[in-house]
Amino acid sequence: MEKIPQAAFREAIANALIHRVWDIDSHIRVSMFDDGIEVVSPGGLPAGITAEEYLSGKLSVLRNRNLANVFYRLGFVEIFGTGITRIKQLYAESLIKPDFEVSENAIKIMLPLFETNVNLTEDEKVIYKLLSKTMLKSISEIAPYVPFGKSKTTHLLKTMGEKGVVAVEGKGRGTKYIIK
Repeated sequence: MEKIPQAAFREAIANALIHRVWDIDSHIRVSMFDDGIEVVSPGGLPAGITAEEYLSGKLSVLRNRNLANVFYRLGFVEIFGTGITRIKQLYAESLIKPDFEVSENAIKIMLPLFETNVNLTEDEKVIYKLLSKTMLKSISEIAPYVPFGKSKTTHLLKTMGEKGVVAVEGKGRGTKYIIK
């Protein structure tokens, strides 16, 4: 089973190459982490397109038409302007969604590990999205970001621990949680 959808990774790399600004002396950066892959492309959005239009997939402006045509003919991209939409579709069933960050000088796509833990309740899924596979978090680091009180959050974390989804380390005030 793929931890990160191959098609999403291919789309992120193709987008970075096709839409990057080539006159900036910078490189595309691909970083691999325990919880995902980050692809950063130099250059922001082309003139005439907003971040909202780009992220919604409503509008795409080809910055490098010749390169885009080569990728299309080689079968690396299917239809121009659908990369972000396809990445989102590939993660539709995942608990953790990709993150897209657009700035004036770069576009960053974070592809998380594909997680579909279907045996979680909706409330447990809310908590699961806040947890990490690499960093222990205490109840005081989780509770402010969920719509439940501390006691319900603690109970949900305990249940998730019993299901084998979350590891519980420590006792009392020193209790911390991490995704198994």
